[in-house]
Amino acid sequence: MEPVMSEATSAVDEAIPEAPPEDTQLAFDVHAFPGGVRGALEAVLMVVDEPLSAVALASALEVPVPDVEAELAAMEEEYAAQFRGFSLRRVGDGWRYYSRADYAPVVERFLLDGQQARLTQAALETLAVIAYRQPVSRSRVSAVRGVNVDGVIRTLLSRGLIEEVGHDTESTAILYGTTSHFLERMGLSSLDELPALAPYLPDVDVLDEIIERGRS
Repeated sequence: MEPVMSEATSAVDEAIPEAPPEDTQLAFDVHAFPGGVRGALEAVLMVVDEPLSAVALASALEVPVPDVEAELAAMEEEYAAQFRGFSLRRVGDGWRYYSRADYAPVVERFLLDGQQARLTQAALETLAVIAYRQPVSRSRVSAVRGVNVDGVIRTLLSRGLIEEVGHDTESTAILYGTTSHFLERMGLSSLDELPALAPYLPDVDVLDEIIERGRS
């Protein structure tokens, strides 16, 4: 005789969802990719910030560790033989791509040229405000320019043109000023040699009024 199910029991059963499968992760076979194991290794190593061990790579690719180790060694040897601009090196227990040492002068020149690139108009305007009103806070610089200057301030700091010179006694805001590198780049011996532009900038009291107006 079949058991009789009440309407209440049936409703409860319908409300309970089916249990999901234990392993919901999509399975894949790296051998099915066009580049196989090597292509998968290259893709992963291209995005890492620190060396990865063969064990970690094997786990990610679901490939036996010996196969990964053999492929990594072959990649290292092949890259070196082809004089690629990059190399695959083993550092400690991990593997990672590095710029080939032979091309160090090219890389160094590229990086230095990037640091010496011309400043944008926004950066020049911000630098001028700091130079003439230093020590000055970021909010006061923003008040003069009428825009947010957070990104520009970071650029000027990274270029070594400005630096933190203290804190405002009332607001505790960081105060900025120019550096000796700024004077060197401008060909000045001191700030006293700056052109007489300060009179055209708002006074400190006016800046405070503008800042308060913007907060209200």
